[in-house]
Amino acid sequence: MKIIVVGLGNFGSSIASKLTLRGNEVIGIDLDINKVEHYKEKISHTICMDATDESTVAGLPLKDTDIVIVAIGEDQGVNVMVTALFKNFKVKRLISRSINTLHEKVLVAIGVDDIARPEQETAERWAKKLCLRGVVDSFELTKDFSIVEADVPQKYMNRTIGEINLREKYQLLILTILKKEEEKTVIGQSKTDTKAQGVPSSNYVLQKDDILVLYGSNADIQEFLKIN
Repeated sequence: MKIIVVGLGNFGSSIASKLTLRGNEVIGIDLDINKVEHYKEKISHTICMDATDESTVAGLPLKDTDIVIVAIGEDQGVNVMVTALFKNFKVKRLISRSINTLHEKVLVAIGVDDIARPEQETAERWAKKLCLRGVVDSFELTKDFSIVEADVPQKYMNRTIGEINLREKYQLLILTILKKEEEKTVIGQSKTDTKAQGVPSSNYVLQKDDILVLYGSNADIQEFLKIN
């Protein structure tokens, strides 16, 4: 994938470096030339530029870019300006870092595709989430083993857990199934809540909107998700 990361602070530099290590072509952008020079050996490309300048941003290869991550965390105002600018350029997928609840609401109003919360989610977790197709979320137990939330591959929809036999084929365990359910709040508004279904039986039939919670080695998880 081709990815642009704006802001090479602790979170931005970490996720840009990890995405580069995973074989992605990453452009790291920052206004601080010292950061740009410091990370030029760890990130595919680094550029010193003002990401609030529309004409400068227009010169980036936005049409060929799969994901833009606005990782600026020091200044909420700059973060919102840069996020809005990339949104106006209609990039394929836009992720922005939130600092607090109010900031997150502003980002949602802008229309970002996803929100990063570095205080709760590590750069490693985000790198895995972005690089493994079908992964909804992940939690790394060790450098080799993880628990991931993943969409059900299309070829396994409407089949039982016993039929697909993930343990034998991929050495993976299904810990539980997550389902999204619509609920009414006390003021009558609808909200979506995700609930675990407990340990599923071998007779459970996998549905399109189910989310599998899988445990196994990173290599086996990646092999399983290739079938999507």
